[in-house]
Amino acid sequence: MTALFKLLSFLPLWLLHGLGWCMGWLAFLASPTYRGRFLANVAQAALAPAQWRGAVGAAGQLVCELPRLWLGAPVPARWEGAEHVDAALAQDRGIIFLTPHLGCFEIAAQAYASRYGVGKKPMTVLFRPPRQAWLVPLVSRSRAREGLQTAPTTLAGVKQMIKALKRGECVGLLPDQVPPAGQGVWTPFFGRDAYTMTLAVRLAAQTGATVLLAWGQRLSWGRGFVVHIQPLTQALSADVPEATAQINAAMESLVRAAPHQYLWGYARYKEPRALPAVPNAPGNVA
Repeated sequence: MTALFKLLSFLPLWLLHGLGWCMGWLAFLASPTYRGRFLANVAQAALAPAQWRGAVGAAGQLVCELPRLWLGAPVPARWEGAEHVDAALAQDRGIIFLTPHLGCFEIAAQAYASRYGVGKKPMTVLFRPPRQAWLVPLVSRSRAREGLQTAPTTLAGVKQMIKALKRGECVGLLPDQVPPAGQGVWTPFFGRDAYTMTLAVRLAAQTGATVLLAWGQRLSWGRGFVVHIQPLTQALSADVPEATAQINAAMESLVRAAPHQYLWGYARYKEPRALPAVPNAPGNVA
């Protein structure tokens, strides 16, 4: 499988995105479970078919672009809102980048590492090894690049991120990813309660880091990506549940601006998994 990924990494981005579009629609048509969850989520967001239809193919593009992003030549990526990053780094306070399952979330971290992380302020991202053994070396290699560091999803990993922020560095989180039980709160997302991580809120409160919203827009015809950066519209509340609700509202605003690139098939409203009782587990740190 590694050899296949390497072979696919040589293909042009437009071809990978074309193959991905077909794969996305095949999965949508072939899997009643996936299709049902997808349609339930877009219905919860009250979207018209014209708004979400493109997301069916985009889900496949997300998968098929990975060989190129992980193993291939760099892809074009321009910035919109880089001045917010420049201003935050100048204050030496650290940055918490919040990225929903929107567009290409791999490119946001890679673009930051290339522009700001190399020899300057690296980014640290949480890393949970894939369940599939054959994916582990591929994902590990993609993360092991200059300017980009990884932290395990344990208490040690959280401490690593806190230290990075206190050094004026950056961390990246996907706040619409369902955390284990005890690491989040139930708060509305598109009008329905979803179990939501509190890690971002606690990191910001403990370190005084700047919180920025980031996502990688996938351009048509393989023309590359645009990394969008914007600040929160208001400061986070000192109350953890209220601040978590603010973050969910911010994620909603990003998704509503580009619903055709959101991962609507993700089980956002699922029950959180129980946290294994193992040494050095995160516990209630998020």
